[in-house]
This record gives sequence, structure tokens and C-alpha cells, in this order.
Amino acid sequence: MRLLILDRDGVINEDSDAFIKSPQEWHPIPGSLEAIARASHAGCRIVVASNQSGLARGLLDIDALNQIHHRLLQELAVIGGNIDAFFFCPHGPDENCDCRKPKTGMLEEISRRLRVPLIDVPVVADRLSDIQAARSVGARPILVLTGRGKQTLHESGDTLSDIAIFPDLAAVVDHLLTLWNA
Repeated sequence: MRLLILDRDGVINEDSDAFIKSPQEWHPIPGSLEAIARASHAGCRIVVASNQSGLARGLLDIDALNQIHHRLLQELAVIGGNIDAFFFCPHGPDENCDCRKPKTGMLEEISRRLRVPLIDVPVVADRLSDIQAARSVGARPILVLTGRGKQTLHESGDTLSDIAIFPDLAAVVDHLLTLWNA
């Protein structure tokens, strides 16, 4: 089974310094939903792994988060795509939980629940914290330059010299499908 783990904000949808708090504020990055649909059609299981500190900050509640994910799934279904599961950390940055990336608890939970080792599983992200979490579990981090990706690349420099970097999720999926079909 092929597995693809995606961060949400900045990879699938536009990010916001004010947080995505409602379905109306959620806007897909051009080409991202089509990329997910292509990966789905190729038999890939797709999981979202996202830090959602807006919950801890009281900016949204679990119902609003579920509505955002429902909108994502609805728009994806129109083009034949699917996301198998959403995993998220509801804690704030100062709560010292095990699930907030760069810690590995969320990725380890994905591995446990799906019964899939994460060695070399692609994890697509736009932030260093996601890259660090992926590295720590032996997954294959991939940086996209959407969202905060350009800033991450600029600030992280040589620490990212060993990972693949793509302009967006569509380019990542094109690359992965070429590898998987080779």
C-alpha cells in the first residue's frame, strides 16, 4: 500500500496568519485538489497530519474544524479524490504535548492506526517542524514552496539540502506517480 502524508495549511489550502477558522476561510491552493485526486486514482492512501493550535487558542472549535474538513472532502469528491483520514494536534505550542509537530506522536499514531511503517513514506510540508517530524520517524520529507515553504527554505538553508523541494503539491504528486509507475 502506498501512503502519502500531507500537511494541510500551506500545502493543500492557502495558509493564514489569522488561522483558518471556518469553511468560508478555507481556499485550496490551485492544483492541490487535482493532485490529491490523481494520487487517489493511482491507489495511494492519503492522510492529512496538521497542527491546529487554533483549537487551543479558542479561535475555532471541533465542529468548525470538522466543517472545514467536510468542505475539503466535498470539493475533492467532485473531482474523484479522497482523503482517508485527518489527524491533528489540538494543542497550543506551549502545551508540550507529544502530538504537535516537530514531535512525532501524530505521525506515530498514523503508523499505528494504519499499520504501516513510515520508513520512506512521503510527508509533504511547508514548515520546518513537519520536516523535522518526518525525519525523526524515518519518513521522506518533501518541502513545497507554497504556504510558508519559501520562507522555510530561506531560513533553513543547508539543513534542507538532503530533501526534495517542489513548487507545489501538484509537482510533488507528478514526481511520485512517475517514481511509483517506473
